[in-house]
Amino acid sequence: MRPPLLFLNSDARILDGIRRGDESALEALYAAHRRPITALVMRNNGTLDDAADVLQDALVILWERVRSGRYEHTAAIGTFLYATARNIWLRHLARSRREIPADLQQHDVPHGDPSPLEALESDEDLSAVHAALDALGDPCRALLVLFYWEEASMDEAARTLGFANAATAKSKKYQCKEQLKRLLRSSRDGHEHG
Repeated sequence: MRPPLLFLNSDARILDGIRRGDESALEALYAAHRRPITALVMRNNGTLDDAADVLQDALVILWERVRSGRYEHTAAIGTFLYATARNIWLRHLARSRREIPADLQQHDVPHGDPSPLEALESDEDLSAVHAALDALGDPCRALLVLFYWEEASMDEAARTLGFANAATAKSKKYQCKEQLKRLLRSSRDGHEHG
């Protein structure tokens, strides 16, 4: 077993630990990110138990992505965990039909670029997005959910949905996103005039 890389920054050391299967890296992440993620969930109709579950789910996602080589370190690990936890909690609220507080918006992500899901939701009410996705039907709904919610790569989406390749999936994603935007616009216009 090779020695830990002590000269690397903390994110790099944590990623190295996860790649080596060192669960103490997860314990360190849990301790470091428990407070902000608990605050996020508690501010948005959650309990302490909900917050612990959300953080554990986000850590599992990080662990699996790093171990499988699918994690792209483009932002701080804390930013990734917070955005992942936020997305998990949004899905939980949507599934349980609990009210999604107005303050669970893009500004809750502490720093870094918004995820594609946040960018898609930033101007729209989550329930309108879900209704428009339902109206889209498959394969558009499945493709957009895979890409934005599950953050699958275009290669993974192509394999999952049976597209010829990633380029075909990317082209279809663009068409589906444009169709989704049209549905959201017409829904919003209908509410304004209704």
